[in-house]
Amino acid sequence: MARKWSQHVTETSDALDLEQNVFELKDPRKIARSLKHSAEHSKRRKSSPYRSAMSMLTFYINRAGKNLPASQKRILERAKDALRVEFGREPAS
Repeated sequence: MARKWSQHVTETSDALDLEQNVFELKDPRKIARSLKHSAEHSKRRKSSPYRSAMSMLTFYINRAGKNLPASQKRILERAKDALRVEFGREPAS
């Protein structure tokens, strides 16, 4: 198998049409804004825009796992708080 199933899910998710390479961005706020935009404009998602966006971000962090550089993992973890702010929720403490 040339590609991993998690990469396939990230690229062809039935819930969100993601901006290409969104998880490689270096600015947590840009990642959050992109995910929010994707979630709010999706006609196929099955839950709220917030849950869909957060689920996709968490899925990517968990699936990229050991192949994800520590610096990018920190950016993605900060993107979770940025996503909460984008949706008007309290950042995790």
